[in-house]
Amino acid sequence: MRFSHKALNKLSKQGLSFEELDKEFEEPFDLEMELLQAQGLQLTHKEEKYWFDSAFTPLKSATFCIVDIETNGSKPQKHQIIEIGAVKVCNDKIIDRFESLVQCDNISYHISEITGITVKDTNNAPPLTDVLREFHEFLGTSIFVAHDVKFDYNFISAMMQRVGLLELMNRSLCTIDLTERTISSYRYGLAYLNEQLELYNEATHHRALSDAITAAKLFKHTLQYLPDDIITTEDLINFSREAKRLKRPRFDPAKQEKEEKSTQ
Repeated sequence: MRFSHKALNKLSKQGLSFEELDKEFEEPFDLEMELLQAQGLQLTHKEEKYWFDSAFTPLKSATFCIVDIETNGSKPQKHQIIEIGAVKVCNDKIIDRFESLVQCDNISYHISEITGITVKDTNNAPPLTDVLREFHEFLGTSIFVAHDVKFDYNFISAMMQRVGLLELMNRSLCTIDLTERTISSYRYGLAYLNEQLELYNEATHHRALSDAITAAKLFKHTLQYLPDDIITTEDLINFSREAKRLKRPRFDPAKQEKEEKSTQ
C-alpha cells in the first residue's frame, strides 16, 4: 500500500486518528497493520493517535541500516542487483553487516569496468530471490539509509516485488540530503566527500559493502553538526528533507589545494 502525502505528513508530525488511518487501508485494519510491520514500517499508538514509531524513538536508540547496491543497469524493469552491502548502525556504532554478490548472467563491460564485478564473479553467487529474502530479514524495521536513497530504495523495492516479496515501507533517509544541510561542500558525491573528510581510507568505490561503510561513516560524521532540537529519529528524517541547504563554495577547495601545491 501507499499512504497519501497528507497521511504521511500527519503520521510524522501530528498523528492520525483510527478513522483517518483506517481510510488509508484497503484491507481490514489488523491485517494492514501486520502487513506494514512485515514491510518494515512500525506504527505506534499514543495520545489516541497513530504515529510513525520513529517519531518517539531517540536517535541513540534507533537502528539505521546503511545500504548500497551495484546493478547491471539503471532500470529495475529490465536490470537487476549484482551486489548488495549494508551495515547497521546504532548509537554511533556499526553493530552488524550484510554482503552478497548476486547471480547474474548479463554484466556489460562498462559495468564491469566501474565495479570490477564480472559474470564469472557471480557464477557461484546465490540467486536474487535468496539474497533479497536474507537482506529483507537483515533490514527488518530499521531506518533505510543510502547515498541517493531514492535509487537504492526504489530499486530494491522493485526487485522484491519482482521475486514475489512485498514492497518496502521502511522509513528512509538520504545521506546526500543530510550532508547538504550539515556540511558545506563543493560536491556531494560519496567518493569526493570520502576524500575531503577522510572518512574511510580503505574504501573501494563502487563496491557495495565498502560504499555502505563509507556512507555510514559520513552519516555518523554529519550527526555532530545537527541542531540541538533534533531529538527523535523522525526529527532527523524531517530535518534532512526540509531544513535549508548550506551554501556551496564557489570554487573546489580540493582543486585549489592541488594547484597551490603544483606551483610551490
